[in-house]
Amino acid sequence: MSGNTDSTVRLIAWVQGEVQGVGFRWWTRSRALELGLVGQARNLSDGRVAVTAEGDRAACDRLLDLLRGGDTPGRVTSVSEQWAEPSGAFSGFVEA
Repeated sequence: MSGNTDSTVRLIAWVQGEVQGVGFRWWTRSRALELGLVGQARNLSDGRVAVTAEGDRAACDRLLDLLRGGDTPGRVTSVSEQWAEPSGAFSGFVEA
């Protein structure tokens, strides 16, 4: 991520398992706000939740760890991730 000197990143995580209809997006939003991140958590038609978070790399890493941890609502079976440059399009963290 050349040219990114302030360690601000974009994390996109796709969370699979029993994660819809169990408060997972609300829980994710709460954790992201506690970590000072902006972005969104949204349900996908295939049953996954897509989480997009922007902010400090360490905070995004922590959110990813929390998504993979055993204390989420529902049951997470896998999390895949992608890292990118932040877009700056978010001003808060929402359940979309």
